[in-house]
Amino acid sequence: MILNPPVPLSGLESDLLLRLGMATLLGLLLGLDRELRGHAAGLRTHGLICLAAAALTVSVLGLYTSMPMDNGDPLRLFEAAGAFVGIVGAGLIVFNKGQVHNITTAVHLFLTTVIGVACGAAQWPLVATAAPIGLVVLSLLPFLERKAARHGIKGDNDGPEA
Repeated sequence: MILNPPVPLSGLESDLLLRLGMATLLGLLLGLDRELRGHAAGLRTHGLICLAAAALTVSVLGLYTSMPMDNGDPLRLFEAAGAFVGIVGAGLIVFNKGQVHNITTAVHLFLTTVIGVACGAAQWPLVATAAPIGLVVLSLLPFLERKAARHGIKGDNDGPEA
């Protein structure tokens, strides 16, 4: 069996702390909206998913660069992360009394996963762009949707949880 060379534990590395810390912080911020609205996947869920996605990315990139592999494919990370969060998201979505609930939360978990992967890969321009846009969509759009509903304009039919 060929194993990767061990990485010595020589104290906290600032780059690793930044990648994982930023992912966790952004996941918590993204989960704040869901938490304040009382949905199943809130602060802890979003924070942990973003941290897990970042840690998974760091681990995959570290293994990929430390092992001589001719057919290694770090892009499989996205398949695994997408499949996992898809299962979690599917478990959140419910159909009740003719309305679908928790679609926004499920999709939000996927965004949180992608931002975590980007943090783990240190793709800071992507993180700096995607996280604020996600926060605006979750924070500002519900306000605009309520305002439009008062004027008789229908939204995306995400049910009462939007």
